[in-house]
Amino acid sequence: MADKQIASLQAKLQSSSLAFQKMEGEMAGIIEARQRLDSQQSENELVLKEFAQLKSHNTVYKLIGPSLVPQDANEAKANVEKRLEFIKNEIKRVEDQLNEAEKKAATKKNEIIALQQEFQALQGPSAGQSVKA
Repeated sequence: MADKQIASLQAKLQSSSLAFQKMEGEMAGIIEARQRLDSQQSENELVLKEFAQLKSHNTVYKLIGPSLVPQDANEAKANVEKRLEFIKNEIKRVEDQLNEAEKKAATKKNEIIALQQEFQALQGPSAGQSVKA
């Protein structure tokens, strides 16, 4: 009977470990997305600072394919501001996603620890008996 419990526990432990590894991979992807968003936010904030330094006689160009096309400075600035707002919303969404993933991973980790302790407790007495025999 103890062998069945041990085998069942080993299967649960292996399943939980695989699920935890999958969660870690998902978290790495979320962290990577967060870093990309940070980079985009920094770039767009720099562009916004450049717009603040423009004079009325300066021309703003937009890259469309291989060519630069003149664009209204106010329209370009509004586009950058909208992009920044979108990026900030995405950062919040990704952070919420990361927090949720971290909570799930912590729960799974605690589950694995409990399974390992249970596994060791089951092995302990039988291992001790075989040493005595």
